[in-house]
Amino acid sequence: MSTSKVLLGLLAGAAAGVVLGVLFAPEKGSVTRTKLAQAGEDYAETVKEKFNEFIDTVNEKFDTAKEDMGKGKQKAEV
Repeated sequence: MSTSKVLLGLLAGAAAGVVLGVLFAPEKGSVTRTKLAQAGEDYAETVKEKFNEFIDTVNEKFDTAKEDMGKGKQKAEV
């Protein structure tokens, strides 16, 4: 599964959870707002972690490709 699909699914699930939480919240508005803010921070942290994992994966693939190209260049010179 591609990273963009996972990220989109994560964001859609988060949005649905927030909407349902607000609709069915039996608490005062200030308590609900605090919970929403915390949930938003949690989701933002999750997205940030996923993005960093994606960047690490891209960097690893780039480094591997760079090494492979260097090996090919060395073989061509010999």
